[in-house]
Amino acid sequence: MSTPPAELRERLRRHHQDHVLYGWDQLDHTQRAQLVEQLAAIDLAELENLYRQVLTTKNTLPDSLEPVPLTAPTFTAEEKARGEDALRQGQVAVLLVAGGQATRLKTSEPKGMFPVGAVSGATLYQIHAEKVLALSRRYRRPLLFLIMTSPATDAPTRAYFEENNYFGLARTQVRFFQQGTMPAVGADTGQLLLAAPGKLLLSPNGHGGAFTALADSGLLSELMDRGVEHLFYFQVDNPLVKVCDPGFLGRHIATAAEASSKVVIKTDPAEKVGVLVASRGRCAIIEYSLLPPELAAAREAGGELRFRAGSPAIHVFRMTYLQRVTEMAADSLPYRPAFKEVEHFDPQRGDVVKPAGQANAVKFERFIFDALPHAERWLVVPTARAEEFAPIKNAHGPDSPETARAAMIALHTQWLAQAGIDTRGHPVEISPLLALDAEELAEKIHAQTVLLQEKVLHGPHVLR
Repeated sequence: MSTPPAELRERLRRHHQDHVLYGWDQLDHTQRAQLVEQLAAIDLAELENLYRQVLTTKNTLPDSLEPVPLTAPTFTAEEKARGEDALRQGQVAVLLVAGGQATRLKTSEPKGMFPVGAVSGATLYQIHAEKVLALSRRYRRPLLFLIMTSPATDAPTRAYFEENNYFGLARTQVRFFQQGTMPAVGADTGQLLLAAPGKLLLSPNGHGGAFTALADSGLLSELMDRGVEHLFYFQVDNPLVKVCDPGFLGRHIATAAEASSKVVIKTDPAEKVGVLVASRGRCAIIEYSLLPPELAAAREAGGELRFRAGSPAIHVFRMTYLQRVTEMAADSLPYRPAFKEVEHFDPQRGDVVKPAGQANAVKFERFIFDALPHAERWLVVPTARAEEFAPIKNAHGPDSPETARAAMIALHTQWLAQAGIDTRGHPVEISPLLALDAEELAEKIHAQTVLLQEKVLHGPHVLR
């Protein structure tokens, strides 16, 4: 096309976004077609309204803010058995949120491809996939493994799983789908930003986009048609997650909860995790940046933090609840602004603008925590930080690969100690394919010990 479509030019002019057509004459045919396609997919009126809300709306806290009630941290045999039965019956699927790139880890690859195994160097994707495989073997039922990618991570993620034969999973078990995107706009202007000449700057629409993407992809309906009743949700950057913890699943099912969440107990008011709270009988999560310092530091009579239920982003959702939330997504999952430092191409100047240490762009994202208040029945379960939360956010320091590897070594050392094995300070790593927990490891070690003893008693053998 030699000129932009007239309707597009008029729409852009009406919403003060016609700057994106600067340099049109320098674009080749493919670039022009791609730009027109990107612009056609954007509701400029909605974008304008979202930006107007950024200028006029202040973040407000829920009414009647109270600490969230916590259920018992340990699970009963009945709860565990109920969760195990749901796994055997194929009533549970796993959703891994993996749309982020590891930019803070100084790599251009998807975060799931980051090596974190303390001894093996296994990647996050491998560790999570092997947990799903181990569960499928344990309960003799292929566990559906859904992986939500983004446009930036989709192709390399699919290729990585293909190259590694899906880490032993059946190809049909693994389902990829992409989360949506939203354009970034200038923080001071509300104007669309460009990543390059003829290419809009788009970003993933937040972890809350998992629900709408699940519905839009058709997977939500497909899962329900296949008899899946519950969805286990977690994020890619935490290698310690107890995927489909049977006790957690069982309590979720037994209480008829629509949304169940694990929490870690905060001891530092400044820790950068969202906090679960209660408001008028409903559950909500408040981002750490929105919790006023005086509330973050408030303490109970016993000295513990009043608002201490930190979110490691580990949830179980009932499928009927997800269906209800996605059907009213515009109200239940609104877009929220996120101010970011973003490099972008300025078509009028003809070069790249680099932010000078301040947020120069607004990205619009949906968040899981906006869905939680719609759950009529919910529960919150504390989990031990050392057993289930070692996120990888930064290249160094807190929440880094170093701290995650140290946490994995400490946990697996503890498992071995419970089985009667002293590692004498050597770093150890236990593959999920060997054991998913301390109990399974102890059983296998005991079984091998008995086997070795029998072999020795009955004559010389090569021990393998």
